[in-house]
Amino acid sequence: MIGRVQTALGSALRSRVAGDDARERAALIWDTPGARWFTPEDPVWRVHADASMFPGGVAALLLQMLHPMAMAGVAGHSGYKGDPWGRLQRTSTYLAATTFGTIEHALDTIGHVRSIHERVRGKDAFGRPYRASDPHLLTWVHVAEAVSFLDAYQAFSGSPLTEEEADRYVAQAGVSAGHLGVPDPPSSVRELRDVLEAYRPELEATDAAREAARFLLADPPLPVVSRPGYWAIAAGGVALLPPWSRSELGLPASPVLSRVVLSPLGRVSTSTVRWAMAGVERAETEAA
Repeated sequence: MIGRVQTALGSALRSRVAGDDARERAALIWDTPGARWFTPEDPVWRVHADASMFPGGVAALLLQMLHPMAMAGVAGHSGYKGDPWGRLQRTSTYLAATTFGTIEHALDTIGHVRSIHERVRGKDAFGRPYRASDPHLLTWVHVAEAVSFLDAYQAFSGSPLTEEEADRYVAQAGVSAGHLGVPDPPSSVRELRDVLEAYRPELEATDAAREAARFLLADPPLPVVSRPGYWAIAAGGVALLPPWSRSELGLPASPVLSRVVLSPLGRVSTSTVRWAMAGVERAETEAA
């Protein structure tokens, strides 16, 4: 009975994150022979394969929202309210292809995203023109993701990277970013945090950002029975955010709340996701 529950929960999670054809897509990414940028021993492989990507992804989205131009692109072109799971599935497929896939598949995927970026443009909440292919904006999106995924792994994986491994993670995460159009991706944790800090004067929570945060955190498109588990994952994501970013978005910024409530929820929910996904892997291995 426990095994069936474990497999069912893992399958439901994978379907939400990777789509109903997740198994077929996984086979294409993982089983296609060919040279790859990374191996299972590399930090970027370990981080991006871990369940901590769930709260890390929430943190990355919330952090990215704080750049008005990035938020305008999401609000105007991503369709996040009408098709939130589709957007998540496209992002997860991109990360999987560029981390675990062959170099050929990774470059094809990056090329497809670059072609989409060329068409995404408009004006932000302050009337300033933006384009998704702008290297400065691409750099912001990259550093917000990299710092969120790394911090989530360090906090919730149970096997944090060493300082040297963390620097290698940052450098390896920058490989696909460079091909996507980021001109000089950070290559160490210190550089990553310095670049993030340099964007602070540009960051501000617009009305659209607060609305998106409410949608993501308070009213997710999920059945009522599924929401407590999702909220536990989201709590872990919020705990990863710097206090200043939580204040901008109108979220609780108390370090005591993070330490006593949000972070423990993040650890428990990440462990649950890891357990559920292990059930899917076991079931598929037994069926092979």
